[in-house]
Amino acid sequence: MIKQSAVVAATAITALMSTLAGAAREEQVFEVSLTIPTRAFYILPAEPGWIHQAQRLNWDYPTSNLSSVRKYFDVRHDTSAIEARLDSAAYLSNGKPGEEIALRVSFNHVVLSPDIRPRLVVSAADAAVGTRVLLDIEPQKPVGGYRPGDYSGNVLLLFNARAPGE
Repeated sequence: MIKQSAVVAATAITALMSTLAGAAREEQVFEVSLTIPTRAFYILPAEPGWIHQAQRLNWDYPTSNLSSVRKYFDVRHDTSAIEARLDSAAYLSNGKPGEEIALRVSFNHVVLSPDIRPRLVVSAADAAVGTRVLLDIEPQKPVGGYRPGDYSGNVLLLFNARAPGE
C-alpha cells in the first residue's frame, strides 16, 4: 500500500510538473532566407538588411558635425573590371531651398558623381578573385554651417561590368 501511494504521488507530481512547464513555455518563430549570388558578377552588402532601411547620420553636439555612413560590399566579376556612378546628385534636403547638405559618395575610395561616364571602382584583377570594398557617404558642411531641421535624401548607385578589353 505504501508503494502504491508512492507511485500515485510520483505520477501526480510528474503530471503537475509537466502542466507547470507547459504554462511557462515560449516559442520564437523567425524567417530564414539566403541569396547565393552568381559567380560571374555580384555587388552585395557585406551586412545584409541595412540597404533597405534609412541610414541615420548622427549629430555630434561637441563638434557640430554629422557622422558618415560607412558600409562594406562584397564584389566580384569574373571577366572584367567594375564601374560605378551616381544616378543623380546625392544630397539631404529639409525642403527649404538653399539649405541642402551635399553628400560625398565614394566606393572603394573612388569619388562618384552623376556623370554620364561611370568610373572604375574595382580593377579586373581584384574583381576576378572577389574583394570587399567600402562605401562611404560623407556629408559636406555647407557654407555658413548646418541649419536646424529634419533632413532626408536618397543615394542611388549604378554599377556595371566594364566591357572586356576596355
